[in-house]
This record gives sequence, C-alpha cells and structure tokens, in this order.
Amino acid sequence: MCAHPWLSRLDSALEGLRVLDLSRVLAGPWTTQLLGDFGADVVKVERPRSGDETRGWGPPWLPGSPSESAYFLSCNRNKRSITVDLATEAGQDVIRDLALEADVLIENFRAGTTAAFGIDPATLLERDPQLVYCTISAYDSGSARRDEPGYDAMIQASGGFMSVTGAPGAEGRPQKAGVAIADIMTGMYAASAILAALRSRDMSGLGQHIEVPLFDTQVASLANQNLNYLIGGKVPGRLGTAHPNIVPYQAFATADGELMLAVGNDSQFRACIAVLGVADRLGEERFASNAARVGQRDEVAGIIGESIARRTTAEWLRAFGAAGVPCGPINSLDAVFASDYARDQQLVRTLHHPGDPMLPTVANPVRFSVTPVCYKQAPPLLGADTDAVLRQWLRYSPERIEQLREEGAI
Repeated sequence: MCAHPWLSRLDSALEGLRVLDLSRVLAGPWTTQLLGDFGADVVKVERPRSGDETRGWGPPWLPGSPSESAYFLSCNRNKRSITVDLATEAGQDVIRDLALEADVLIENFRAGTTAAFGIDPATLLERDPQLVYCTISAYDSGSARRDEPGYDAMIQASGGFMSVTGAPGAEGRPQKAGVAIADIMTGMYAASAILAALRSRDMSGLGQHIEVPLFDTQVASLANQNLNYLIGGKVPGRLGTAHPNIVPYQAFATADGELMLAVGNDSQFRACIAVLGVADRLGEERFASNAARVGQRDEVAGIIGESIARRTTAEWLRAFGAAGVPCGPINSLDAVFASDYARDQQLVRTLHHPGDPMLPTVANPVRFSVTPVCYKQAPPLLGADTDAVLRQWLRYSPERIEQLREEGAI
C-alpha cells in the first residue's frame, strides 16, 4: 500500500514541473528528455527556421522529413517546441517571461551569451529566487578555459577517456566511444543535480544555479581508472576489451565469433577453468587470487583463449551459463532488438508523430512502482507548439502572439 495517498493521484513523478529548455545538441537535450520521461512539461526553445542543429544531423531521416534526423529523434521526446529569436529584444523578453513561469531552466550557450541576452543566472534568479538554473558548459565558467568550445569527441580525447580506450600496444590507436559518452554522462549528472536542487528548494524555498562542465564530467566518469592512477601512480593504458583490475574479464575469439567473459571473483574463476578444462594449468596457487592473475594477465588470457577458440560461441554460452560463469555474446543492434528480452521488456516503444504514426523510441530503463515513465509525446516538429505555450504559460493574447511573429521575435 502506498505510504503517501496523494501519490496515487499523480500520473508521473514530475507532474506539474515546468522546464524551459534552451539547450541544444545532446547533453542538455538528454537531461530534459529524462525530466520529460518522468513527467515534466518541457518546452524546448529553438531558433526560428533552423532549430536545434541535430535536426540536420543525418542520414538517416524520418521518412519524408529531411528536417527530422534519427539523431534529433533520439533525445527530444516528451517536449514541446517553440521558436524564439534571441537576437531580438522582444525575443529576449519572451524568454524572461517564460523563465518566471518555469521551475527549471537549462542552457548550454557559449560563455557570456546569456549575460548579453539578459537571461544569465544572476538576472533571472534575482527576478525569481525559486528558479533552478542549470548551465552545461565545456569548461567551468570561472576557469581560464571558460571561452573554449567543447564537443563530445574532443572532450573524450582531452578528458582522458580515449587514452584508456582502444587496442593495446604500439599497433593500437586511441578510440572514442561509439556514442557521445561525455554528453550522455553530463546529461545524467545534470538531471540528478536538478532533482537535488528541487529537493533543496522544497526545504528552503530557494532555487540555485548549477553548472555541469563536460570536461569535469568526463574526468569524473573515469571512476576506477582515476584512482588506479592517483593511488597506484601508474598512468593507465589501453587494454582493448580487457579490464585493468580484473582477470579474466575480456573478449575472446571462439570457433565462429567472439564472446565476452566477465569473471568477477575467485569462485567464478574456479568454475570457469573447470568448464574450459584447463584446471590443470590455471588451478595452481599462483593463479588463485584475482590480484595474482592481474599480474600474470597475458599467461592467463593466453591459456583461456586457446581453449575458447575450440568451440562455438553458442556452445560456450550454454556451458558457462550452466556453471554460473558470467559471459555474453557481442551483439549487434539488430540482435539486441530481436532478442526475447528486448521484446518481453518492451525496450522499443512507439510514439505518434506527424511523419510516422508508429515512430520507434527506446524505452527509459527506469521502472517506478507508482508513477510510471511517460511516453506521451513524440519529438516535436520545429515550432509546432509556439502559440500553445505562449497562451498556456504566459497567457499571451492572439494579438500579442501575432505581433511577436510580425516582429520576427518568434
């Protein structure tokens, strides 16, 4: 039974929360998509005519709509789109009015831009002390690097991620992740920080300014690799699929493909070598502990690799699974979405979009017991909700809206 009866009257966890989204590309939109999934009313502000630049980051495109890229569609559901020209004074007035009605504002402009437009944190928090204002930046606005631009790939490179990603040895090259991991992680940090600030506001009555820099986030996200260096004193290198602190924990070639072996403790290791039939070679005391195996990584991996190469991936998955040894296939996305698990868990949902009434979207992984994730709105067409938002949030009259349109402000 629900401990708080009023929860049963909510359709979603963030119902009634208003979010003004001035961000673009990925880190900011990922943040606001999460908030929208949890029920917030997210208004995405875009430039007239061109909109968020990711609308043009294709192919692939939504069929029949060259302004709706798959990239844009991946991170902008559960939002409404309005167009405002911030280069005009009237457009800046509109944003200031919207900010007064918002609980949260998020932006990722270049340093100094918001002050030039009169929508900086100091200005807006003075007008509304309860506002939670979130800035996503490349580098902290108080640092000497505040004016530098930041895109995901360059942050992955300069923030250390690429130095530990890629094939080992002189023949290997540093690699970026296959997705924009710095942007995604920044979006996750920003969303959790916004929720923390809202909780603080519930208790104090005051909002605050949050800043989440991409570079700082990328460094923080290196987790154990950071402490491997800070405590161990050795600069981590690239290990391909292998783990710096666990052995065996890497991909191995089978007779017909590859699989990922993830042996997380010593008992799993004993089960692993029994399945592989190499207990006579790897059952010695010198391999008994993970710390010992890390020190003899190449020898352990070589013996395991010889054995795994003799049978198919499917055979090993069955054998390891029966013995409780963690491992998995290296699936391409077609295999991921065709799996029984993906179907049973509804990892692909559909949204109604003007260009495709069955637009696919990938499910948010969070499962709430009382306030479910929302899949209420497909990513919006550019400016589709301008009039509705100005009427609902600001109570602008039709005449005022038409005047703004004639002035080029919206």
